[in-house]
Amino acid sequence: MAENAPAADWEEHDHERLVHTHRHFHVTHNHNEMTGGFEHLSSAHEHEHDHAPLHHAHVPHRDFDHEHAGEAHVHDHDQPSAPGEAR
Repeated sequence: MAENAPAADWEEHDHERLVHTHRHFHVTHNHNEMTGGFEHLSSAHEHEHDHAPLHHAHVPHRDFDHEHAGEAHVHDHDQPSAPGEAR
């Protein structure tokens, strides 16, 4: 198989533009002066956000909503979703 080529069982497909709300997490590293190490500080919140349309390939989805909720996301907190867009 060529480098970066999809595996034989991958499925090429499209995802339409999506505007939705789900819980997402933030993790930061906080230096602890007493131990000299780092601690993970985490928080979670929800807000509406959007995803651009996407064409890609991977192992077929079993449960898109469940899989998507667990993925890491980059969100624009100044404008998390395009104003006036339909869900």
